Amino acid sequence: MELSAVRITKPETINFILGQSHFIKTVEDLHEALVTAVPGVQFGLAFCEASGECLIRSSGTDPDLIALAQENALAIGAGHSFILFLGEGFYPINVLHAVKGVPEVCTVFCATANPAQVLVAQTEQGRGIVGVVDGFAPQGVEDANGVAWRQNFLRQIGYKL
Repeated sequence: MELSAVRITKPETINFILGQSHFIKTVEDLHEALVTAVPGVQFGLAFCEASGECLIRSSGTDPDLIALAQENALAIGAGHSFILFLGEGFYPINVLHAVKGVPEVCTVFCATANPAQVLVAQTEQGRGIVGVVDGFAPQGVEDANGVAWRQNFLRQIGYKL
């Protein structure tokens, strides 16, 4: 078995969700879940088929994001994985519950705009996601100033009263 780290390539501010599902129906069901969860959502989705023709299946509402999802799905190449890129101004917190609610979705590995690497195991059969490196290692423990900053930030962006 070989282990490798596949870097997600994307614009810095774009959020993505990486997960695993179990059926080709995932593409259409995730598409429907997103457009009903957030009207006008811009996204691109790619799914790595794990049997039959083993193609990258894709959908979305933005051609550039669809192409970005296809490019990253090809690089990851793990059976039944999916990657979903959200357009500028759309965030995982607004769609994650809908994504997790799709019956085919087994796991969500991450939902982030951070730089990320996907840890991929390669065997004689194929490739699988072992985990994700999301962002950077902690630099310490927050103090009272850090708590105040965090609480203020959440209110500033409208997620807390």
